[in-house]
Amino acid sequence: MSRNKLTSDELISKYCGKTSYKIGSDWLRWGRHLGLNDSDLDNIASDNTKCYEKADNVLKKWKQKTGNPSWEQLKKELMAFDRLDIVVEVEKEFGDDLISSEKLRYDGIDFVLCEQTSKDIKIELSAELKKFYLEYYGKIDELEPLLKASVNVDLIQKYVDLCIVNSVTAQKDAVFSVERTKFLDKQMRYATIPYSEIFTKEKSVMLLSGIAGIGKTWLLRKCLLDWSNGLIWKNVELVFYLECRRLNQYSNISNINELLNVFYKDITNDFKISNYTALFIVDGLDEFKYFNELLNPSLTCKYPIVNTLAEIQNYKHIIAGRVYATDQYQSVSAEQSNKLTIQIMGFNENGINNYIESHVVEEKKEVVKTTLTESPIAKAMASVPFYLSSMCKIISDVEIINKNSFLTMTDLYANVFLYFMRKHIIKNNKLVYKIMEDNTNKKYILNICKIAYNLFLENKIIFSKEEFQDFLSDLDKKEGDFFGFIERIETDLGYYYQFAHLTIMEFCASVYAYNCLNSDEIMASKKLKSCLSMICGLANKNQNSFIKFLVNLNPSKKSNEEPSLLCSILDRLGKSNVYEYYHFLIIECFYESQSSFTDEIKSVVDKQIFIISINDGKTSYFTSCENYFISHFVKSGRKLEQLNVNKNILSDEEKKLLIQCSTNVRKVIFYRPINFEGWKPKYKIEELKISISYYLITKKNFQENILPWINLCEELVLELHDNIDFIKEIYEWICCSNIKKFEIRYRGKYFCNLDKLKSFTTQNNV
Repeated sequence: MSRNKLTSDELISKYCGKTSYKIGSDWLRWGRHLGLNDSDLDNIASDNTKCYEKADNVLKKWKQKTGNPSWEQLKKELMAFDRLDIVVEVEKEFGDDLISSEKLRYDGIDFVLCEQTSKDIKIELSAELKKFYLEYYGKIDELEPLLKASVNVDLIQKYVDLCIVNSVTAQKDAVFSVERTKFLDKQMRYATIPYSEIFTKEKSVMLLSGIAGIGKTWLLRKCLLDWSNGLIWKNVELVFYLECRRLNQYSNISNINELLNVFYKDITNDFKISNYTALFIVDGLDEFKYFNELLNPSLTCKYPIVNTLAEIQNYKHIIAGRVYATDQYQSVSAEQSNKLTIQIMGFNENGINNYIESHVVEEKKEVVKTTLTESPIAKAMASVPFYLSSMCKIISDVEIINKNSFLTMTDLYANVFLYFMRKHIIKNNKLVYKIMEDNTNKKYILNICKIAYNLFLENKIIFSKEEFQDFLSDLDKKEGDFFGFIERIETDLGYYYQFAHLTIMEFCASVYAYNCLNSDEIMASKKLKSCLSMICGLANKNQNSFIKFLVNLNPSKKSNEEPSLLCSILDRLGKSNVYEYYHFLIIECFYESQSSFTDEIKSVVDKQIFIISINDGKTSYFTSCENYFISHFVKSGRKLEQLNVNKNILSDEEKKLLIQCSTNVRKVIFYRPINFEGWKPKYKIEELKISISYYLITKKNFQENILPWINLCEELVLELHDNIDFIKEIYEWICCSNIKKFEIRYRGKYFCNLDKLKSFTTQNNV
């Protein structure tokens, strides 16, 4: 059935009414999206009771402010608001009328013709932008660790797979070691999200985080190429990639149009962003010099670029940066229902193998692979491109690999630090011990570490020329002497500085603390708590480790203070009320130090009660720490308070830990049935709890894997699945054991003596 054509006013009223009805309860966010101020929104809220009415008045207010906008303008806002469904419904219902109403003549030119010309311009601009990305990012320079040298990488043909997972919340001041610890912990828990699942679905906002050197930029540039090839973001006309370290150079840019006309001047001539559906990618949020101003929009800011970056929130956008930065940004970013927060976990196993095949010389490939297999530290950190690249270079550069090179996390950092210093600062092939015989080099390292320490305490990543000059006046050095570890970046306002790689900055801060502070000063600093394991790691006395070259840098500190420094830190950790965290830290510090149970260490340990847990949440690195600690603990004749096992398939390191713990432990708890593959415990335990009421196991499994533990205990708590059919045999096994006290929970009943258990098995014939 045909209907009469609507007048222009009637049409506007109809499609605006449809829009308001569909927006409904989302009217407040819609109003903020359209740029209405809080005063307008408060008045709308107080003058209207129904959500539809509020949404309708939001639209009326917007129309007043923009001068009766056309359907195309409203359509653009709806699409930016991620309400394509409304656009589709309006155009389906009023399509002919919308076309008719737009056929206006202006200076003798048909408006539809202008619209078609505009579409042609959009297509041409989009094509130019895609061509630009394919030309410059199709083969990009991969930044090597620390030094800004490059290796040509073909991202289209040879993209190395990265693990993408749901994000975790990081502490707001977790800039360094805590971030690394959380990364290791996350490795044990994540479920990978396929690249295709994330980037083929269009989200209004995406926050992408990851620790330093993890591959965030690689991923973003891969996205640019895929958009340019029409594989993702098919409804987005233009995508703009912005790097924060470049934004820092243009602090006086006051709006997005100006920004794009600077960064994409050869493509966007007299560009007006309001005419397009655009997506912005902002990379390196943690490197934005005015990050604190961005986080505090209520403060008066003298740098226009801050407001320009905040304006990007009005468009579809991806913000990428280190975990702590994206976490803080999320707390102040606009509310979005269509937002995705993800974290990059580095290379997956295929990615690691591909990297080795592509970047390591043939004769060293097997050595690298063996090292990554045998070293828990190397294995844990190999997924991070920065560390993998560093380890491959170190291993490839030596004739015989030192087994201690990556024994601890401190060993790894020491190797990377000294390798870089030799290759890119001193620039010669002298052996490390020869380099460190020169007191000038020792002083140089201590000065670098002092700068890092001061920045670390203030949680600073970027520092000004004035701040650098303050360091230099104290250090009596020229700024150029430090370039390499520190890089200088030029901006409109002058120079600013930052460490070439932030992971090295943390290590340098730890080296300074070890060489120049006493235990009281170290423990008094809350910031240094994240460095404690590495500070203790510097107390490692192994003469085959590079660590020995980094611990005697300060002549005024006596070398005989080091053992008491380790013991003092461990003792103070043991006195903390936060039991689990600080006991973990004691074990980690002891492992990093590679110490033994001296009389001082024994006196510290004897004040504590240690419980070891084997579960799905433990990292391979921390399991190695526990193995080292328990080995010394048990060999010294000490008894472990408790062993908890909540995992049924154990790694070799976990099996080793379980066996070591079982030699001298008071209480053992199993939360799952486990197959020990022929191994049986040998040593008596006081208490045994087996809580497997959710697991239906066979008699054979019970007899082979659980009964040996029952035969060694004095007290037993046994929680069984209701459907097991060998309770009578369990009764007989207990009769033959040395158990003095037991409690069995089965089919809702509790049995704590043999007579009751026997009576039950007889009466129920089970």
